[in-house]
Amino acid sequence: MISLRGPKLKILAAVLAVICLQAENPCRIRPLADEFTVVCRSPDPKSVYCYTPGICRLPSGRLVATCDLGGPGMKGVENMGRVFVSDDRGATWRKTGEFPLCHARPFTAGGRLYIIGHRGKLGALRSDDGGETWSATETLAQGVWHQSACNVWYAKGNVYLVMEQNIPRSDGRPCWWPVCRLAPVLMRAKETDDLTKSESWTFAESFCFDSLFGGGDPQLDYVGIPWYTTIADYCVKKDGKWKKVMDSVPKGAPLSSPVGWLETNVVQIMDPDHVWFDPSGRTFHLFMRSNTGGAGYAAMAKVVEMPDGSMKTSLECAPSGRKMLFLPFPGGQMRFHVLWDDKTKLYWLLSTQATDTLRRHDRLPNGRYNLPYDERQRMQLSYSRNMVDWCFAGLVAAGASVAESRHYASMAIDGDDLVVLSRSGSPQAKNPHDGDMITFHRIADFRSLVY
Repeated sequence: MISLRGPKLKILAAVLAVICLQAENPCRIRPLADEFTVVCRSPDPKSVYCYTPGICRLPSGRLVATCDLGGPGMKGVENMGRVFVSDDRGATWRKTGEFPLCHARPFTAGGRLYIIGHRGKLGALRSDDGGETWSATETLAQGVWHQSACNVWYAKGNVYLVMEQNIPRSDGRPCWWPVCRLAPVLMRAKETDDLTKSESWTFAESFCFDSLFGGGDPQLDYVGIPWYTTIADYCVKKDGKWKKVMDSVPKGAPLSSPVGWLETNVVQIMDPDHVWFDPSGRTFHLFMRSNTGGAGYAAMAKVVEMPDGSMKTSLECAPSGRKMLFLPFPGGQMRFHVLWDDKTKLYWLLSTQATDTLRRHDRLPNGRYNLPYDERQRMQLSYSRNMVDWCFAGLVAAGASVAESRHYASMAIDGDDLVVLSRSGSPQAKNPHDGDMITFHRIADFRSLVY
Protein backbone atom coordinates (compact mmCIF):
# COMPACT_ATOMS: atom_id res chain seq x y z
CA MET A 1 0.00 0.00 0.00
CA ILE A 2 1.27 3.47 -0.93
CA SER A 3 1.05 6.07 1.79
CA LEU A 4 -0.23 9.44 0.50
CA ARG A 5 0.82 11.93 3.08
CA GLY A 6 2.40 15.34 3.16
CA PRO A 7 4.19 16.27 -0.09
CA LYS A 8 2.98 13.20 -2.01
CA LEU A 9 -0.64 14.07 -1.28
CA LYS A 10 -0.07 17.66 -2.43
CA ILE A 11 1.52 16.50 -5.70
CA LEU A 12 -1.38 14.13 -6.39
CA ALA A 13 -3.88 16.90 -5.70
CA ALA A 14 -2.07 19.25 -8.09
CA VAL A 15 -2.01 16.62 -10.88
CA LEU A 16 -5.72 15.91 -10.43
CA ALA A 17 -6.47 19.63 -10.51
CA VAL A 18 -4.66 20.01 -13.85
CA ILE A 19 -6.48 16.99 -15.31
CA CYS A 20 -9.84 18.36 -14.19
CA LEU A 21 -9.01 21.82 -15.57
CA GLN A 22 -8.10 20.38 -18.96
CA ALA A 23 -11.27 18.28 -19.00
CA GLU A 24 -13.40 21.32 -18.21
CA ASN A 25 -11.52 23.61 -20.64
CA PRO A 26 -10.29 21.51 -23.59
CA CYS A 27 -9.87 24.64 -25.76
CA ARG A 28 -7.99 26.63 -23.15
CA ILE A 29 -4.91 28.41 -24.51
CA ARG A 30 -1.71 26.79 -23.27
CA PRO A 31 1.76 28.31 -23.63
CA LEU A 32 3.75 27.28 -26.69
CA ALA A 33 7.15 27.37 -24.99
CA ASP A 34 6.83 27.86 -21.25
CA GLU A 35 9.84 25.65 -20.54
CA PHE A 36 13.19 27.38 -20.80
CA THR A 37 16.93 27.13 -20.43
CA VAL A 38 18.76 29.87 -18.55
CA VAL A 39 21.39 31.48 -20.78
CA CYS A 40 22.57 34.12 -18.30
CA ARG A 41 21.66 34.51 -14.64
CA SER A 42 22.32 37.51 -12.41
CA PRO A 43 24.91 36.92 -9.68
CA ASP A 44 22.94 39.31 -7.46
CA PRO A 45 19.28 39.86 -8.50
CA LYS A 46 18.87 42.92 -6.27
CA SER A 47 21.76 44.87 -7.79
CA VAL A 48 22.61 43.29 -11.17
CA TYR A 49 19.90 43.05 -13.82
CA CYS A 50 19.78 41.11 -17.10
CA TYR A 51 18.80 43.22 -20.10
CA THR A 52 18.49 43.21 -23.93
CA PRO A 53 18.44 39.61 -25.18
CA GLY A 54 19.45 39.21 -28.81
CA ILE A 55 19.71 36.00 -30.82
CA CYS A 56 20.76 34.82 -34.27
CA ARG A 57 21.43 31.49 -35.97
CA LEU A 58 24.58 30.77 -37.96
CA PRO A 59 24.54 28.63 -41.13
CA SER A 60 26.26 25.89 -39.12
CA GLY A 61 23.25 25.69 -36.80
CA ARG A 62 25.07 27.38 -33.94
CA LEU A 63 22.93 29.78 -31.94
CA VAL A 64 24.46 33.04 -30.75
CA ALA A 65 22.95 35.01 -27.88
CA THR A 66 23.82 38.44 -26.50
CA CYS A 67 22.65 40.42 -23.49
CA ASP A 68 23.88 43.15 -21.18
CA LEU A 69 24.04 43.52 -17.41
CA GLY A 70 23.02 46.68 -15.60
CA GLY A 71 22.07 48.05 -12.20
CA PRO A 72 24.05 49.43 -9.25
CA GLY A 73 26.11 46.24 -9.03
CA MET A 74 27.64 47.01 -12.43
CA LYS A 75 28.78 50.52 -11.59
CA GLY A 76 32.27 51.12 -12.97
CA VAL A 77 32.29 47.90 -15.02
CA GLU A 78 33.49 48.52 -18.56
CA ASN A 79 32.24 45.35 -20.28
CA MET A 80 28.53 45.02 -19.58
CA GLY A 81 27.80 43.01 -22.76
CA ARG A 82 27.92 39.21 -22.88
CA VAL A 83 28.10 36.72 -25.77
CA PHE A 84 27.03 33.06 -25.51
CA VAL A 85 26.96 30.24 -28.06
CA SER A 86 25.08 26.94 -28.19
CA ASP A 87 25.82 23.98 -30.47
CA ASP A 88 23.07 21.72 -29.12
CA ARG A 89 19.93 23.64 -30.14
CA GLY A 90 19.95 25.76 -27.01
CA ALA A 91 20.19 22.98 -24.42
CA THR A 92 23.46 24.38 -23.06
CA TRP A 93 25.24 27.71 -23.47
CA ARG A 94 28.87 28.76 -23.27
CA LYS A 95 30.14 32.33 -22.80
CA THR A 96 32.66 33.36 -25.43
CA GLY A 97 33.03 37.08 -24.94
CA GLU A 98 32.34 40.37 -23.22
CA PHE A 99 32.01 43.81 -24.82
CA PRO A 100 31.54 47.44 -23.73
CA LEU A 101 28.12 48.05 -25.36
CA CYS A 102 24.49 47.82 -24.30
CA HIS A 103 21.23 47.40 -26.25
CA ALA A 104 23.19 45.26 -28.73
CA ARG A 105 22.12 42.69 -31.29
CA PRO A 106 24.01 39.87 -33.04
CA PHE A 107 23.63 39.29 -36.78
CA THR A 108 25.48 37.83 -39.74
CA ALA A 109 26.65 39.49 -42.96
CA GLY A 110 29.15 38.42 -45.59
CA GLY A 111 30.01 35.22 -43.71
CA ARG A 112 30.93 37.15 -40.55
CA LEU A 113 29.21 37.58 -37.22
CA TYR A 114 28.67 41.09 -35.86
CA ILE A 115 27.37 42.81 -32.76
CA ILE A 116 26.16 46.42 -32.91
CA GLY A 117 25.16 48.43 -29.85
CA HIS A 118 25.96 51.66 -28.09
CA ARG A 119 27.35 53.23 -25.00
CA GLY A 120 26.69 56.84 -25.76
CA LYS A 121 28.47 56.56 -29.13
CA LEU A 122 27.58 53.80 -31.60
CA GLY A 123 29.89 50.79 -31.72
CA ALA A 124 30.42 47.41 -33.40
CA LEU A 125 32.58 44.31 -33.06
CA ARG A 126 33.17 41.31 -35.32
CA SER A 127 33.89 37.58 -35.13
CA ASP A 128 35.40 35.63 -38.03
CA ASP A 129 35.18 32.22 -36.34
CA GLY A 130 31.52 31.86 -35.43
CA GLY A 131 31.66 33.75 -32.15
CA GLU A 132 34.64 32.06 -30.53
CA THR A 133 36.84 35.18 -30.61
CA TRP A 134 36.00 38.82 -31.11
CA SER A 135 37.64 41.94 -32.47
CA ALA A 136 38.03 45.15 -30.52
CA THR A 137 34.96 47.36 -30.41
CA GLU A 138 35.09 50.06 -33.10
CA THR A 139 33.21 53.38 -33.11
CA LEU A 140 30.66 53.83 -35.90
CA ALA A 141 29.26 57.23 -34.89
CA GLN A 142 29.61 59.81 -32.17
CA GLY A 143 26.75 61.30 -30.18
CA VAL A 144 24.23 59.68 -27.86
CA TRP A 145 22.43 56.62 -29.21
CA HIS A 146 19.70 54.20 -28.12
CA GLN A 147 17.96 51.01 -29.29
CA SER A 148 17.18 47.44 -28.33
CA ALA A 149 17.95 44.10 -29.99
CA CYS A 150 15.42 44.67 -32.78
CA ASN A 151 15.48 43.03 -36.18
CA VAL A 152 17.89 43.15 -39.13
CA TRP A 153 16.71 43.25 -42.76
CA TYR A 154 18.57 41.98 -45.84
CA ALA A 155 17.90 43.24 -49.37
CA LYS A 156 19.84 43.77 -52.62
CA GLY A 157 23.11 42.58 -51.07
CA ASN A 158 22.75 45.09 -48.26
CA VAL A 159 22.02 44.83 -44.57
CA TYR A 160 19.62 47.31 -42.97
CA LEU A 161 19.00 48.04 -39.30
CA VAL A 162 17.82 50.95 -37.18
CA MET A 163 19.58 52.73 -34.34
CA GLU A 164 18.07 55.72 -32.56
CA GLN A 165 19.89 58.99 -32.03
CA ASN A 166 19.15 61.11 -28.97
CA ILE A 167 18.86 64.73 -30.09
CA PRO A 168 18.96 67.29 -27.22
CA ARG A 169 16.44 70.11 -27.14
CA SER A 170 17.77 73.43 -28.39
CA ASP A 171 16.43 75.24 -25.31
CA GLY A 172 18.18 72.86 -22.90
CA ARG A 173 14.89 71.64 -21.42
CA PRO A 174 15.55 68.16 -19.98
CA CYS A 175 13.79 64.96 -20.94
CA TRP A 176 14.07 62.46 -18.08
CA TRP A 177 13.38 59.53 -20.38
CA PRO A 178 14.21 60.95 -23.81
CA VAL A 179 11.84 58.94 -26.00
CA CYS A 180 10.44 62.25 -27.27
CA ARG A 181 13.92 63.18 -28.52
CA LEU A 182 14.83 59.92 -30.27
CA ALA A 183 15.25 59.90 -34.05
CA PRO A 184 15.06 56.43 -35.67
CA VAL A 185 18.01 56.28 -38.08
CA LEU A 186 17.99 53.55 -40.74
CA MET A 187 21.52 52.31 -41.45
CA ARG A 188 22.60 50.53 -44.63
CA ALA A 189 25.80 48.69 -45.52
CA LYS A 190 26.95 46.17 -48.11
CA GLU A 191 26.94 42.70 -46.59
CA THR A 192 30.48 42.04 -47.84
CA ASP A 193 32.00 45.18 -46.29
CA ASP A 194 33.63 45.31 -42.87
CA LEU A 195 30.72 46.52 -40.76
CA THR A 196 32.94 47.60 -37.88
CA LYS A 197 34.10 50.51 -40.06
CA SER A 198 32.07 53.71 -40.00
CA GLU A 199 32.71 54.33 -43.70
CA SER A 200 30.82 51.09 -44.52
CA TRP A 201 27.55 52.59 -43.34
CA THR A 202 25.09 55.07 -44.84
CA PHE A 203 22.82 56.81 -42.31
CA ALA A 204 19.32 58.03 -43.21
CA GLU A 205 18.22 61.57 -42.54
CA SER A 206 15.67 61.46 -39.75
CA PHE A 207 13.82 63.49 -37.12
CA CYS A 208 12.88 63.14 -33.47
CA PHE A 209 9.38 62.52 -32.16
CA ASP A 210 9.05 66.00 -30.66
CA SER A 211 9.20 67.53 -34.12
CA LEU A 212 5.90 65.78 -34.93
CA PHE A 213 3.89 65.54 -31.75
CA GLY A 214 2.11 68.77 -30.90
CA GLY A 215 3.57 70.43 -33.98
CA GLY A 216 0.25 71.66 -35.30
CA ASP A 217 0.25 69.54 -38.48
CA PRO A 218 -3.44 69.52 -39.58
CA GLN A 219 -2.92 66.21 -41.41
CA LEU A 220 -1.73 64.38 -38.28
CA ASP A 221 -4.32 62.55 -36.16
CA TYR A 222 -3.89 61.29 -32.60
CA VAL A 223 -5.67 58.39 -30.94
CA GLY A 224 -6.38 59.16 -27.28
CA ILE A 225 -2.74 60.04 -26.76
CA PRO A 226 -1.26 60.69 -24.28
CA TRP A 227 -3.31 58.35 -22.11
CA TYR A 228 -2.06 59.97 -18.91
CA THR A 229 -0.71 63.41 -18.15
CA THR A 230 3.02 63.37 -18.84
CA ILE A 231 5.66 64.48 -16.40
CA ALA A 232 6.79 67.10 -18.95
CA ASP A 233 3.59 69.04 -18.19
CA TYR A 234 4.98 69.74 -14.71
CA CYS A 235 8.29 71.20 -15.83
CA VAL A 236 9.00 74.88 -15.33
CA LYS A 237 12.04 77.02 -15.92
CA LYS A 238 13.49 78.64 -12.79
CA ASP A 239 16.69 80.65 -12.65
CA GLY A 240 17.49 79.60 -16.20
CA LYS A 241 17.15 75.86 -15.46
CA TRP A 242 14.37 73.38 -16.09
CA LYS A 243 12.98 71.68 -12.99
CA LYS A 244 10.24 69.22 -12.16
CA VAL A 245 7.64 70.84 -9.94
CA MET A 246 6.30 67.71 -8.32
CA ASP A 247 4.49 69.57 -5.56
CA SER A 248 2.09 70.89 -8.21
CA VAL A 249 1.06 67.37 -9.26
CA PRO A 250 -2.40 66.42 -7.94
CA LYS A 251 -2.07 63.94 -5.10
CA GLY A 252 -2.23 60.38 -6.36
CA ALA A 253 -2.32 61.41 -10.02
CA PRO A 254 -0.70 58.91 -12.41
CA LEU A 255 2.08 60.46 -14.48
CA SER A 256 3.51 59.04 -17.67
CA SER A 257 6.90 59.71 -19.20
CA PRO A 258 6.79 61.88 -22.35
CA VAL A 259 5.06 60.53 -25.44
CA GLY A 260 7.60 59.12 -27.87
CA TRP A 261 8.86 56.19 -29.90
CA LEU A 262 11.74 53.77 -29.44
CA GLU A 263 13.11 50.28 -30.16
CA THR A 264 12.61 50.24 -33.92
CA ASN A 265 12.11 47.31 -36.31
CA VAL A 266 12.57 47.70 -40.06
CA VAL A 267 10.74 45.76 -42.80
CA GLN A 268 9.90 46.02 -46.46
CA ILE A 269 6.40 45.45 -47.79
CA MET A 270 6.74 42.32 -49.90
CA ASP A 271 3.21 41.97 -51.34
CA PRO A 272 2.77 43.72 -54.76
CA ASP A 273 -0.94 44.15 -53.98
CA HIS A 274 -0.24 46.12 -50.77
CA VAL A 275 -1.01 49.85 -50.93
CA TRP A 276 2.43 50.60 -49.43
CA PHE A 277 4.35 48.32 -51.81
CA ASP A 278 7.24 50.00 -53.61
CA PRO A 279 8.13 48.14 -56.86
CA SER A 280 11.53 49.85 -56.90
CA GLY A 281 12.44 48.22 -53.57
CA ARG A 282 13.64 51.55 -52.16
CA THR A 283 11.09 51.98 -49.36
CA PHE A 284 11.59 50.62 -45.83
CA HIS A 285 8.98 50.85 -43.09
CA LEU A 286 9.90 51.45 -39.46
CA PHE A 287 7.67 50.05 -36.72
CA MET A 288 8.41 51.32 -33.22
CA ARG A 289 7.30 50.81 -29.67
CA SER A 290 5.07 53.78 -28.83
CA ASN A 291 5.32 55.26 -25.37
CA THR A 292 1.86 56.77 -24.90
CA GLY A 293 0.69 55.45 -21.53
CA GLY A 294 -1.72 53.14 -23.36
CA ALA A 295 -1.40 49.76 -25.05
CA GLY A 296 -2.03 48.20 -28.43
CA TYR A 297 -0.51 50.89 -30.65
CA ALA A 298 2.82 51.16 -32.42
CA ALA A 299 4.40 54.20 -34.02
CA MET A 300 5.55 54.07 -37.62
CA ALA A 301 7.51 55.93 -40.24
CA LYS A 302 9.16 55.12 -43.55
CA VAL A 303 12.56 55.63 -45.18
CA VAL A 304 13.07 56.05 -48.93
CA GLU A 305 16.42 55.56 -50.66
CA MET A 306 17.11 58.47 -53.01
CA PRO A 307 18.77 58.09 -56.44
CA ASP A 308 21.99 59.57 -55.03
CA GLY A 309 22.14 56.87 -52.33
CA SER A 310 20.97 59.07 -49.45
CA MET A 311 18.01 57.99 -47.33
CA LYS A 312 15.20 60.21 -46.07
CA THR A 313 12.69 59.52 -43.30
CA SER A 314 9.07 60.64 -43.46
CA LEU A 315 5.60 59.56 -42.34
CA GLU A 316 3.49 57.03 -44.20
CA CYS A 317 -0.01 57.91 -45.44
CA ALA A 318 -3.29 56.06 -45.28
CA PRO A 319 -5.07 55.48 -48.61
CA SER A 320 -6.97 58.71 -47.89
CA GLY A 321 -3.72 60.64 -47.92
CA ARG A 322 -3.82 61.34 -44.19
CA LYS A 323 -0.42 61.08 -42.51
CA MET A 324 -0.07 58.25 -39.99
CA LEU A 325 1.94 58.26 -36.79
CA PHE A 326 0.26 55.46 -34.81
CA LEU A 327 -1.50 52.26 -35.85
CA PRO A 328 -3.14 49.40 -33.91
CA PHE A 329 -0.52 46.81 -33.06
CA PRO A 330 -0.65 43.90 -30.56
CA GLY A 331 1.88 44.65 -27.85
CA GLY A 332 3.02 47.91 -29.45
CA GLN A 333 3.39 49.48 -26.00
CA MET A 334 6.44 47.33 -25.20
CA ARG A 335 9.60 46.38 -27.09
CA PHE A 336 8.62 43.87 -29.80
CA HIS A 337 10.43 41.87 -32.48
CA VAL A 338 9.38 41.42 -36.12
CA LEU A 339 10.66 38.58 -38.31
CA TRP A 340 9.90 37.87 -41.99
CA ASP A 341 9.51 34.22 -42.98
CA ASP A 342 9.94 33.70 -46.70
CA LYS A 343 8.33 30.24 -46.62
CA THR A 344 4.98 31.43 -45.30
CA LYS A 345 5.32 34.96 -46.76
CA LEU A 346 4.28 36.21 -43.32
CA TYR A 347 5.62 38.68 -40.78
CA TRP A 348 5.90 37.13 -37.30
CA LEU A 349 5.59 39.29 -34.22
CA LEU A 350 6.84 38.52 -30.71
CA SER A 351 5.35 41.00 -28.24
CA THR A 352 3.96 41.57 -24.75
CA GLN A 353 0.30 40.90 -24.07
CA ALA A 354 -1.48 43.53 -21.98
CA THR A 355 -4.52 42.43 -19.97
CA ASP A 356 -5.68 45.27 -17.72
CA THR A 357 -4.58 48.71 -18.91
CA LEU A 358 -7.80 50.27 -17.64
CA ARG A 359 -7.28 49.20 -14.05
CA ARG A 360 -6.92 52.12 -11.68
CA HIS A 361 -3.23 52.64 -11.08
CA ASP A 362 -3.76 52.85 -7.32
CA ARG A 363 -5.34 49.38 -7.34
CA LEU A 364 -2.62 47.48 -9.14
CA PRO A 365 -1.59 44.24 -7.40
CA ASN A 366 1.61 44.09 -5.41
CA GLY A 367 4.58 43.42 -7.61
CA ARG A 368 3.28 45.26 -10.70
CA TYR A 369 5.67 47.78 -12.22
CA ASN A 370 4.88 51.40 -13.07
CA LEU A 371 1.54 52.23 -14.77
CA PRO A 372 -1.08 49.67 -15.92
CA TYR A 373 0.17 49.53 -19.53
CA ASP A 374 3.60 48.41 -18.29
CA GLU A 375 2.57 44.78 -17.71
CA ARG A 376 5.40 42.38 -18.59
CA GLN A 377 4.27 38.89 -17.61
CA ARG A 378 2.93 37.39 -20.85
CA MET A 379 4.75 36.88 -24.16
CA GLN A 380 2.62 36.37 -27.27
CA LEU A 381 3.18 35.38 -30.91
CA SER A 382 1.20 36.81 -33.85
CA TYR A 383 1.51 36.79 -37.63
CA SER A 384 0.43 39.11 -40.42
CA ARG A 385 0.44 39.35 -44.19
CA ASN A 386 0.64 43.13 -44.24
CA MET A 387 2.03 44.44 -40.90
CA VAL A 388 -1.41 45.90 -40.07
CA ASP A 389 -3.84 42.99 -39.61
CA TRP A 390 -2.55 40.50 -37.05
CA CYS A 391 -3.62 36.96 -36.18
CA PHE A 392 -2.93 35.62 -32.69
CA ALA A 393 -0.77 32.51 -33.01
CA GLY A 394 -0.35 31.67 -29.34
CA LEU A 395 0.84 32.53 -25.88
CA VAL A 396 4.57 31.78 -25.90
CA ALA A 397 5.30 31.94 -22.17
CA ALA A 398 3.89 33.44 -19.00
CA GLY A 399 5.43 34.02 -15.60
CA ALA A 400 3.73 32.41 -12.64
CA SER A 401 3.34 35.80 -10.95
CA VAL A 402 3.32 39.45 -12.04
CA ALA A 403 6.93 39.78 -10.90
CA GLU A 404 8.13 36.93 -13.16
CA SER A 405 8.39 38.83 -16.43
CA ARG A 406 8.69 37.32 -19.90
CA HIS A 407 9.32 40.25 -22.20
CA TYR A 408 11.74 42.21 -24.42
CA ALA A 409 12.29 39.05 -26.45
CA SER A 410 14.21 38.41 -29.66
CA MET A 411 13.69 35.50 -32.05
CA ALA A 412 15.25 33.69 -35.00
CA ILE A 413 14.23 30.86 -37.31
CA ASP A 414 15.94 27.52 -36.67
CA GLY A 415 14.68 25.10 -39.31
CA ASP A 416 10.98 24.55 -38.57
CA ASP A 417 11.22 26.17 -35.14
CA LEU A 418 11.38 29.65 -33.71
CA VAL A 419 14.08 30.16 -31.09
CA VAL A 420 13.36 32.90 -28.57
CA LEU A 421 15.54 34.75 -26.09
CA SER A 422 13.61 36.50 -23.32
CA ARG A 423 14.46 39.09 -20.70
CA SER A 424 12.94 37.25 -17.75
CA GLY A 425 12.47 37.36 -14.02
CA SER A 426 12.40 34.72 -11.29
CA PRO A 427 10.64 35.17 -7.93
CA GLN A 428 13.94 36.63 -6.69
CA ALA A 429 13.97 39.44 -9.28
CA LYS A 430 13.88 43.00 -8.00
CA ASN A 431 10.78 43.84 -10.06
CA PRO A 432 9.25 42.98 -13.48
CA HIS A 433 11.47 45.54 -15.23
CA ASP A 434 14.77 44.57 -13.60
CA GLY A 435 14.84 40.84 -14.19
CA ASP A 436 17.53 38.40 -13.18
CA MET A 437 17.62 35.95 -16.10
CA ILE A 438 17.97 35.67 -19.86
CA THR A 439 15.98 32.59 -20.88
CA PHE A 440 15.92 30.51 -24.07
CA HIS A 441 12.65 29.12 -25.45
CA ARG A 442 11.87 27.01 -28.53
CA ILE A 443 8.56 27.15 -30.42
CA ALA A 444 8.38 23.88 -32.31
CA ASP A 445 6.96 23.74 -35.85
CA PHE A 446 5.83 27.38 -35.69
CA ARG A 447 4.46 27.45 -39.24
CA SER A 448 1.78 24.94 -38.25
CA LEU A 449 0.22 27.70 -36.12
CA VAL A 450 -1.05 29.47 -39.25
CA TYR A 451 -4.80 29.17 -39.72
